[in-house]
Amino acid sequence: MKIAIPKEIRPGEHRVALDPESCKKLIAAGIEIALESGAGAQAYFPDTAYEAVGVTVMPDAPALLGGADFVVKVQSPTLRSDGTYEVDLLKPGTLLLASLFPTRNLDSVKHLVERRITAFSTDCIPRTTRAQAMDTLSSQANITGYKGVLMGAMELPKYYPMFMTAAGTTLPAKVFVIGAGVAGLQAIATAKRLGASVTATDVRPEVKEQIESVGGKYVGIELQQSAQAGGGYATELSAEDKARQARMLADHCATVDVVITTALIGGVFAPKLIDEAIVRSMKPGSVIVDLGAEGGGNCTLSQPGATVVVGGVKILAPLNIPSTVPFHASMLFSRNLLNFLMAFWNKDAQRFDLDWEDDILKGCTVTHDGKVLHGPTQKALQS
Repeated sequence: MKIAIPKEIRPGEHRVALDPESCKKLIAAGIEIALESGAGAQAYFPDTAYEAVGVTVMPDAPALLGGADFVVKVQSPTLRSDGTYEVDLLKPGTLLLASLFPTRNLDSVKHLVERRITAFSTDCIPRTTRAQAMDTLSSQANITGYKGVLMGAMELPKYYPMFMTAAGTTLPAKVFVIGAGVAGLQAIATAKRLGASVTATDVRPEVKEQIESVGGKYVGIELQQSAQAGGGYATELSAEDKARQARMLADHCATVDVVITTALIGGVFAPKLIDEAIVRSMKPGSVIVDLGAEGGGNCTLSQPGATVVVGGVKILAPLNIPSTVPFHASMLFSRNLLNFLMAFWNKDAQRFDLDWEDDILKGCTVTHDGKVLHGPTQKALQS
């Protein structure tokens, strides 16, 4: 089997799907690997590092993709500068592994179906114990939570920590984290390490202990209806709980310096939690870092990919934060892909086994043999 690693062409993407260390392990298992020249350069993995472990470096993307049995990418396929679509360079029946976010990228899905590509999406891998080592959502969300706190610190006109100086004492900044998934917990821990006073909330009250374990103080409401969707995900609140939560958020946001939002429904879409009234109730100089921007944003005033100022409050809505830490983001993403590939690699037969009885493979297969198999994507295409 021949795996191809193309250069990522979406604007602002600096990661690479496989690093040299993971390539070395795959080659040892009997897999041939080819890389488009320069694919790892922006993540600080030069071509020579790949060649040293036995990877073939190719200058031409069409030839690379056209000769592959299995393609690994970070982002979903997209339109190339020459007007061709990346998927159209693949031969029918090729296997593809990437973070597709299929319900957000329906155009990519349509091309995958037309080309009869078997596509696996890492963001659709079930959140089970066995699949933890394959979970790109978690590995990349860790980076997002960490970097989001630093972005808030850079924009806040105050220190995060308390300082006792000859000129007097400065009190610590108050940071409020909304959402206690992987990104939220990392944000809490990072803000605490920087010396801030940290509070946090989540619609799943069972995460209170996790919030406290990383240095935050839990604030929240008592839900009338569970918001636990399973697999570590949250679901939409009832209308009554949503109204009570909105009042709590409004009261708490008015007292803090930095709000970091990380809430996603099903790990994909961002619920609107902070409206204009809440923003205008916050102190001038306060900062909102909307880490839900990829899913549409948790703040109604957020402009994904941009920074706006409303009533003296700065609202950041950064996109693709993991790509700003490309070395470690690529390393972790690569390990996730390696674990997925090796879980289904039949070394004796030298093939990737399509075991349709396996819950991981069933859960993350988006397209196969000209059909869409992923339920939420089917619904999105029909709506």
